[in-house]
Amino acid sequence: MRINGPVAPMAATAIDHIPREKACSGGCRYEPKFDGFRCVARVSEEGDVQLWSRRLKRLDAAFPEIVSAVSATIPPGTVVDGEIVRWGGDGRLDFSALQRRHVTRRTGSPITEPCHYVVFDVLESGGTDHRSAPLSSRRAELERVLHALPGTSRIVLCPQLRDVGEARLWFEILVAQGIEGLVVKAAGDPYKEGRRGWWKVKHRTTTEALIGGVTGTLEQPQSLLLGRYAADGTLRVVARTALLNPRARAALTGALSPAGADHPWPEPLPAGWAGGLPASRDPIHYTRVAPDTVAEISVDAAVEHGRWRHSARFLRLRRDLTPDDVPRNLNLE
Repeated sequence: MRINGPVAPMAATAIDHIPREKACSGGCRYEPKFDGFRCVARVSEEGDVQLWSRRLKRLDAAFPEIVSAVSATIPPGTVVDGEIVRWGGDGRLDFSALQRRHVTRRTGSPITEPCHYVVFDVLESGGTDHRSAPLSSRRAELERVLHALPGTSRIVLCPQLRDVGEARLWFEILVAQGIEGLVVKAAGDPYKEGRRGWWKVKHRTTTEALIGGVTGTLEQPQSLLLGRYAADGTLRVVARTALLNPRARAALTGALSPAGADHPWPEPLPAGWAGGLPASRDPIHYTRVAPDTVAEISVDAAVEHGRWRHSARFLRLRRDLTPDDVPRNLNLE
């Protein structure tokens, strides 16, 4: 029994397809990928509840309704893994509301946007450490622990499928509820604390944006800063690409021109103005370019504050398109 101290949760590696059942040890298990805050909840033998984030920060004060729900539902001596989520009034997951909750609770404001805790794994229960057990056994134990959940509970047992056909159907229809995609897990694998061992498959959309800047230099760009025009004619930062590969850098050679004095973005960009890799709280130093070149990009469905929250993938230049051909704002908002 390891009830003391935080747990580094198991992680997932991104892939571009949904694997068939036989691709996993013991068969694949398919779960929705919820857009929320990863959270390991532990209930001590005395009944005290601790909520730990993916980065091993305490979440108790930010989500007291989850603490209360865990205390009322999950027995002492238990450690579970899951995701704190916020469903909006339209039935979709709302990550922006979740972030607002996190900030306002730190200031002592009353709860106005209550959340739920979707539980998908159990690490300890009843004096037993389940980490070395296969997922299929851990799932059976999790269902036993949560078998008496009332319909009004803020604790939710994560649904799980075994059939890849049904999983593909989920992948297509659950995006309407703000589900990012699927997490695929091997039924025969243990819980690999702090390591990658699952797969994640996200919805991605091919679209266009304007190249407004590059990290690195025009001759050797490292990543692209992308923009779109808002309804008022302002060029807004909407995304940052992942690091460019050599082929992408070669395609961009000679295609970009230095910006004039009327470029609307500051240099450096304030931290948080663009998503992407590497994640940093520091200002983004970059080279401004004339925003007249269109890039075709691949993005996932996660949008926040008018920007794609995760890094975009550069696919190719669209020399056949002009800035007027690029959609306004984000077509996912």
